[in-house]
Amino acid sequence: MSDSPGKPLKVALLGNPNSGKSTVFNQLTGLRQKTGNFPGVTVDMKEGRLRFPSGFDATLIDLPGTYSLYPTSSDEKIVAAVLTNPKDHYYPDVLVYIADVTHLEKHMLLLTQLLDLGIPVLLALNMSDTAAEMGIKVNIERLAGQFHIPVVPISGRTGENIQKLLHELERVLKNGQPFGLGETAFYPLRDLEKQVVDDVRKKLGIENAYQALLLAHHHSWLPFLQKHERETLETIVRNKEFHSLRAQVDETLERYDRFTPIVRQTIQQAGNAPDTPTDRIDAVLTHRVGGPLIFFGVMLLVFMAIFFGYDTTGGWVENTTGALIDGLAASLNESWFSSLLTKGVLPGLQGVLVFVPQIALLFLLITILEEVGYMARAVFIFDKTMRRFGMNGRSIVALIGGGACAVPAIMGARTISNWKERLITVMVTPFISCSARIPVYLVLIPVALPTSSWWTKALIFGGMYFFGLSAALAAAYVFKKILRTSDPSFLALELPEYRMPHWKNVWLTVWEKVKAFIAGAGKIIFLISIALWILGNTGPDGALLEAENKVRAEAAPTTSKDELDDRVAAKKLEASYAGMLGKSIEPAIRPLGYDWKIGIALLSSFAAREVFNGTMYTIYSLESVGAQEEEEAADQSPFERYGRLRRQMTNDRFENGDRIYTFATGISLLIFYALAMQCMSTLAVVRRETGSWKWPVLQFLFMSGLAYLIAWLAYTLLPKI
Repeated sequence: MSDSPGKPLKVALLGNPNSGKSTVFNQLTGLRQKTGNFPGVTVDMKEGRLRFPSGFDATLIDLPGTYSLYPTSSDEKIVAAVLTNPKDHYYPDVLVYIADVTHLEKHMLLLTQLLDLGIPVLLALNMSDTAAEMGIKVNIERLAGQFHIPVVPISGRTGENIQKLLHELERVLKNGQPFGLGETAFYPLRDLEKQVVDDVRKKLGIENAYQALLLAHHHSWLPFLQKHERETLETIVRNKEFHSLRAQVDETLERYDRFTPIVRQTIQQAGNAPDTPTDRIDAVLTHRVGGPLIFFGVMLLVFMAIFFGYDTTGGWVENTTGALIDGLAASLNESWFSSLLTKGVLPGLQGVLVFVPQIALLFLLITILEEVGYMARAVFIFDKTMRRFGMNGRSIVALIGGGACAVPAIMGARTISNWKERLITVMVTPFISCSARIPVYLVLIPVALPTSSWWTKALIFGGMYFFGLSAALAAAYVFKKILRTSDPSFLALELPEYRMPHWKNVWLTVWEKVKAFIAGAGKIIFLISIALWILGNTGPDGALLEAENKVRAEAAPTTSKDELDDRVAAKKLEASYAGMLGKSIEPAIRPLGYDWKIGIALLSSFAAREVFNGTMYTIYSLESVGAQEEEEAADQSPFERYGRLRRQMTNDRFENGDRIYTFATGISLLIFYALAMQCMSTLAVVRRETGSWKWPVLQFLFMSGLAYLIAWLAYTLLPKI
């Protein structure tokens, strides 16, 4: 209980992963919730307003899922840090412990640790509807009496007994916990542990014995400890020859010996059917050969839904917003402000909104698969393979999702609890060829191979995806060797029963992810879009006007308005700061076979890779042709598209008369676009997911440096034909 007047009461939800905790949180809070991060880390923190039947409110905190207070991941460390520090902002007045009643014994380890911490606990037996279907009966009164805590059977999926849970919780908050172990701990300390605890309590003034023991175990990393406290704990541990790992194992075994008989005495279970529906499904979905094939089939469907769903939804967003921007541009007089508004600010906003359908689709489908219980199987199937590259089974979802768009794929990596594995997944996912690269490939492959057959070009196109995947796995292996973490990496996973998704939970999850993207990465994308407009539409005093006047003065009287406007746009782009940057980097990119025009395209592509095409249309005075060719592209085979642009590029030459776009240049440019980090949206999401600019900057330098090196080798070794 909170004794301070005016201080809001805090209730925390806690439970093992896959206990249904998030579903219960959504049942209790609905839309009265917000998502953020715990201070100093990128671990999700969900907080909501809990309204009780009597009308008073409390703050409900959804702590990350954990198996015990001996953490093995950054998420679990958050829980241990909060619950061992009564001064922590998130330290709860009451804990609601969510346990899956169909696997109750596995959930008791953490519960008994919480009891020994002395925090009031209410036990919610989730999935009681599934238990009834399985013939499992629980003696609630006996269980409550054995652990001396209130026990309420609930179903987060159907909402059964949620109101009863609220009534019981309100009673505990108002009147104090009716039960309690008192001075008797569930786990009796061993002699050495008693000595350590006595010293910790005396020197640090700790009241609770188990809290003192946890401080001794975790003194090396707990963030709230002062330097002198850490040194004191280190001295105690060393002097008492206290071996933490051995003590943790002994404690865990002792707890199991004590709570296992209690659980078995209170659970009445019908004779287990030798072949349940879940067993029969798992025999197929987790098969050594068939399981991976089925998974790739499922992911292919997810990929197709995102890819083609974007054409319907994201394309609709892009077309609608584009029409509105064009209409506004036509209604405004030409000025720097109207240009900034219609070519910088509004396209920046469009660049944010256009990702919303992809993010919503990805998380809708992934959340459904999570709710059904399939994703846990996918993690199990691929975990061993992905660990060879420093990732885990959940990473495969991000890598495959990256084929549609890296932005939602990287956001999906939040389901990976281990910090190192999550970071590696985030860092390498952009190597996967996303849908934005497709228009670039369709221009560059025919430019590099103008006389090759359709099948050869298609083979190169498909090879770009394998090339990106190979680069991602190779980079992951390098990061695995470089990055260091104290978090052990192993698979601790409970395969849940297959069940229908809880749709309220699905929609709330999708809503939270979309909202987080718009609030976090969206503003960065918006600001960078405006910065790129400034580079492309401004220049030294009078330079753009001088360029325009020169083009108009040299134009023949018979020149059409569209052709004249195209030449003006090309010359103004060349005279802008972006053009100046493109020319200034030409000496650096010339070893790759590129000229200043390609330099401008590389810079502008940072807005999005597909902007390469639009920039090249402008550079080659084909801006008016670009829109027409984009419309015609839908009725043409892939390698016939963008014909005028490809012909202009193929005929372009350096000042000495040598062709720019040789076979070597084309392959070099394909490799550069496959490997380089040229997407501000991705960098913005990486910044949000890692909580620091250090990692996106490192990612940008690493990917760009690798792209430069491999592109240079390709240009150097391949024939210039």
